[in-house]
Amino acid sequence: MRKQQHPSTIEFRKLGLLTHQFAATLFLSADREKAFSFFEDPRNLFEITPAWLDFRMLCPEQSDVHEGAEFAYTIKWLGITVRWKSRIIRYHPPVSFTDIQLEGPYRSWEHLHVFEEAEGGTIMKDIVTYRLPPAALLIHGPVIKKQLRDIFSYRALRIEEWVRGVMVPRGDAQSSGDDPAL
Repeated sequence: MRKQQHPSTIEFRKLGLLTHQFAATLFLSADREKAFSFFEDPRNLFEITPAWLDFRMLCPEQSDVHEGAEFAYTIKWLGITVRWKSRIIRYHPPVSFTDIQLEGPYRSWEHLHVFEEAEGGTIMKDIVTYRLPPAALLIHGPVIKKQLRDIFSYRALRIEEWVRGVMVPRGDAQSSGDDPAL
């Protein structure tokens, strides 16, 4: 197996008492259009999200992405099912798109996805600016930051498998919203 020439990176910055930002960068040996088309389809989130989050799309048939499109999910965080609703606020294929959290565990969450052409592939950047509820301040470092790092590290591994054509599907965890466990 050849060594990846462009390692993935994850960096955190504190922007204020409750506001933080992290940037994850990953080189993909795939052209920008292919990379963008994979990431703009919300149904692919399940495959690149760690199983311990128990990620479920509430309306998996809804996959049309455009400015204003909204998507609803659930995740499990510390054993508690949390509803997450997002909206695409900027959409510029195949260069970038931005989604925001309308409902979820953060006071705010804005996720910019950028796809830059590079020699031999695409540099994908995820830049997330998030604001914590005050009660979460004490667990930011030991819990939230660690989980975000784990989520995006797992995501990088699964994306690399997808690019190489060796990603084994995890199974179907999409929900129609009628699961009483949710």
